[in-house]
Amino acid sequence: MANYKNVLVCVYGEEFSSEDTFDQACAFALKEDAKLYITTIVDPKPFASMSRFDKKIEERVKQQALEQLQAYKQKAEEKGIHEVETILDVGTPKVRIARHIVPNYQIDLIIAGETVGRIAERAITGSISKGIAKRAACDVIIVDNNGELITKT
Repeated sequence: MANYKNVLVCVYGEEFSSEDTFDQACAFALKEDAKLYITTIVDPKPFASMSRFDKKIEERVKQQALEQLQAYKQKAEEKGIHEVETILDVGTPKVRIARHIVPNYQIDLIIAGETVGRIAERAITGSISKGIAKRAACDVIIVDNNGELITKT
């Protein structure tokens, strides 16, 4: 197994197995004595039609994401991880993670939860975690909804 220094965990809320994914990422970060990055990417597309009626919806979603990230950061620190940083970004998650976050933060391992969201959307665009694995220039582990590691690239 590689020696990982910068581990990125992707947490997205209810549509993903965020807790299990987070626990796996913390275990890797502790084992490797690595810095843990916790990210949420806010995809503005689902809010596009609603924003005509509610101009502040994206800001509220970003605020909720920031609060979630801070809660995860506190949990990571309580687990004994010394270096923890949160990253909130906006855009298409699989693209922003692979093409922006990975190179800018020198990520060498991504741990992402398997998507369990809308079947129609996944059929058209593919799962976010598989899209990350396809695009990222580092190792990727996908955690299923039972907390099991299902993919390592």
